[in-house]
Amino acid sequence: MFTISNGIILKGQDLQPVRENIVVDDGKIIEIGKEAKEGKIIDVDGAVVCPSFINGHIHIGDSIIKDEGYGLSLSEMVKPPNGVKHVALSNASDDDLIDAMRQSMKEMAESGTTHFIDYREGGIEGVKLLKKASADLPIKPIVLGRDDSFYGDDPDLGKVRNAIRKLLKIADGIAPSGFGEITSDVARLIVDECNRQGKISSIHVAESESNQIESLNEFNMTEIAKGVDAGFSQLVHLTNPKSNDLEGVSKSMQNVVVCPRANATLNVGVAPLNRMVDMGIRPLLGTDNVMLNSPNMLRELEFSLKIMSVYHKSYIDPKELLKMATTNICGFNINDIVQKSMIKVGDFAEFIVFKSFSKNPYLNICNRQETKNILYIINKKFSI
Repeated sequence: MFTISNGIILKGQDLQPVRENIVVDDGKIIEIGKEAKEGKIIDVDGAVVCPSFINGHIHIGDSIIKDEGYGLSLSEMVKPPNGVKHVALSNASDDDLIDAMRQSMKEMAESGTTHFIDYREGGIEGVKLLKKASADLPIKPIVLGRDDSFYGDDPDLGKVRNAIRKLLKIADGIAPSGFGEITSDVARLIVDECNRQGKISSIHVAESESNQIESLNEFNMTEIAKGVDAGFSQLVHLTNPKSNDLEGVSKSMQNVVVCPRANATLNVGVAPLNRMVDMGIRPLLGTDNVMLNSPNMLRELEFSLKIMSVYHKSYIDPKELLKMATTNICGFNINDIVQKSMIKVGDFAEFIVFKSFSKNPYLNICNRQETKNILYIINKKFSI
């Protein structure tokens, strides 16, 4: 048992700042209050105590080819089966993949991330590799699998259905690349089976303007509208929404993930976070392909804070931004699988203690923090 004392706590789902103490016993928060004190007392006077980070979208297998292919187009980099990423993954040994993924997970854990949602290539074997790589690390992967049988203009739906069911025996959900690679029948099978088993169905939508134009020309629907209509529980990117796209997402209450650094690196735009927040959408932040970006959420927060004011000509509320990396996942059905904690009594103890550099606790984290400024990382899997 121990007590984190005298910190500025960003408490609950809304990250309300309070100067209180946190008592932790057996990996859980058992008391929060000004006078709460039990066990070992750890005085962090003036420091900011924030819920641990969730990386809402990552391709951790890309860790084997960091910074390769810089300057290529989105399709050249990541479109299956011939993108730079997919060729590299198919040629890599299992040991090399595991070693590279472990390094990325260690970097995430050291910078305060306790959960990440991975788009896992390689079918069942790909899922098994990630689980093996993460087995003894203080971080929880939420693994969304995919299978080569999903792709093509005329897939064998029997094989697709069988692949989905096999994947869901060991994965937390299914995540095909995008609507440009799968048919509507495959999308329906994925969503229906994930819903039946209470698991996550996720897909990339509107990452580029060209994706949106192609979808409109072929189906008279944007990719975002297709994602809403198909009922995927999580939509990733939404970088280039059209007319009523965001209204549709807001009404559907689907989980959304945005990846500003990756989108900027690939020169496809930047998601309109301010508009999303104003419309009641609660996005998550993700670092996306490790081949493009460090998986450090602190870097994602600072970049997102500043690119919004440049790209969309308006400042983003730093509290709302920080919630995208911490507590926005709470309240969505998919958190039943993710199991991300807030700072509240009864939750698992998963939080970060940061040095304080300013009186604004949200900007203190989004604008000024680096991994070296973390005083403590409290994780339910490892006591202090």
